[in-house]
Amino acid sequence: MCVDCVEKEYPNRGNICLENGSFLLNFTGCAVCSKRDFMLITNKSLKEEDGEEIVTYDPDLCKNCHHVIARHEYTFSIMDEFQEYTMLCLLCGKAEDTISILPDDPRQMTLLF
Repeated sequence: MCVDCVEKEYPNRGNICLENGSFLLNFTGCAVCSKRDFMLITNKSLKEEDGEEIVTYDPDLCKNCHHVIARHEYTFSIMDEFQEYTMLCLLCGKAEDTISILPDDPRQMTLLF
């Protein structure tokens, strides 16, 4: 992973968890070839551990010189009544999100008494 290619390391993305893609606004340009172009997605792997789906890849590979800029990790799991998502990447940032799988989100329910 290359900190010289990004504007900010692991920017906080709130609840925006991306399974694939690259956050090009954070990309300053390749430190090796000095070009600012799209990224190549390589070495993508999907594995499941204890009901958790983990997607990892080197998305941030320079299209021109194949310099590895960052490693992207995305996880998805179901915990009780919620879907949980996380993302961690030097370029794309870090994020977490939790979504209810029920028609009415119990966290949004108000007490009637």
